[in-house]
Amino acid sequence: MSEELSSRYWYETGDDAERLRSVAILQAMRAYRAGEAAMRRRTRDSMSMGENDLLVLRFLLKAKQQHREVAVAELAAYLAVSTSAVRALIARLERSGHLVLDDETVRTTVESDAEVRATLGLMHERMLEAAGGMTPEEGRAVVAFLGRMLDAVDRIDAHDGAEVVH
Repeated sequence: MSEELSSRYWYETGDDAERLRSVAILQAMRAYRAGEAAMRRRTRDSMSMGENDLLVLRFLLKAKQQHREVAVAELAAYLAVSTSAVRALIARLERSGHLVLDDETVRTTVESDAEVRATLGLMHERMLEAAGGMTPEEGRAVVAFLGRMLDAVDRIDAHDGAEVVH
């Protein structure tokens, strides 16, 4: 096998136009995911937080927008961790002033909301601007495509790689 072929993903072989177009789309998605992962890493670093800390903040801020309360058990289920692990995370974020725990209900603080907006606001505006330049037809095509991609990745069982039947 040539070195050029061995450095390519298995699905990048073939030369018909549809296959080449599909590979180019998947490569663009891979580059986007890498860029998004780097952005998340920079955000975590700038806020001195771990991955689960930011996931919890995002989850709680979304619930706040929906005027919905979140229980400790719901956060544990969302993160797929034990209740004791999520309690340790909550305690850490309480000490840093990001969360408040009342009985079994968790919510963000006003300061936390402001920090997340300040940290991510400009990036979200740039993303909205990029999406805003699309025609309605392009927007529908992208949304439909991403829905099909989500369906494709959701069919894989995380434990053994077997497809899950829905």
